[in-house]
Amino acid sequence: MQISGNTIFIPGATSGIGLALALALQARGNEVIIGGRRTELLEQITAEHPGIHAYRIDTTDPESIATVSQRVIAEHPDVNVLIPMAGIMRVEDWTRAEGFLASSEEVITTNLLGPIRLISAFVEHLRTRPDATILTVSSGLAFTPLRVTPSYNASKAAIHMLSESIRLQLADTSVRVIELEPPSVATDLLPGQRDSAAAMPLNEFIAEVVELLVSEPDATEIQVERVKFLRYGEARGDYDQVVVALNASDPH
Repeated sequence: MQISGNTIFIPGATSGIGLALALALQARGNEVIIGGRRTELLEQITAEHPGIHAYRIDTTDPESIATVSQRVIAEHPDVNVLIPMAGIMRVEDWTRAEGFLASSEEVITTNLLGPIRLISAFVEHLRTRPDATILTVSSGLAFTPLRVTPSYNASKAAIHMLSESIRLQLADTSVRVIELEPPSVATDLLPGQRDSAAAMPLNEFIAEVVELLVSEPDATEIQVERVKFLRYGEARGDYDQVVVALNASDPH
């Protein structure tokens, strides 16, 4: 992925990693379009950061995805990068039937069906662009499970394998598939995560991601150093120890 000169749509960019990445990419000379559910935040962001475009989109709603995607493509026909960022994380208790089902359905709808529906809405347009990218967002937890967030772990593992699979299908097209694999980052994804000593500072994470995009333009996975402990446990042969260490440090 080239770091500048793109037109980028980032649904789920009103806070956290999504917003920070949007601002960093704008600063690198890209036209950035964000999406989110909260109109007041979208208006605040566009007022504070001139040049950013914003659309209200609910990535849990298939109709909203279809309608807004058509508008984005019609009004920004040069759009060549899709980054489906929207994601939620829930602590769940799978030892009781009433402890997880509603939460699990919400997580899978947001984290997995949302990106799938967005890719479906954009893939044909992206194939018309000479240099296009789908940047998916998984997690270190796609490779090492956090005990208290089963559905989140599963959704991100599915995003990883989805990325691997569609990269094969799109190999002979102009569309590249890159997977961003964050570690725990200091955001509000879970209560207390922003202040957790185990979480990577957001500004450091974004700076390292941008540097990797610059230095490794042909990379298929964007991995900051801190995620590699989780990403490669099985390959190193210390997966069981990584699982124990991760869950021993979990405050939940």
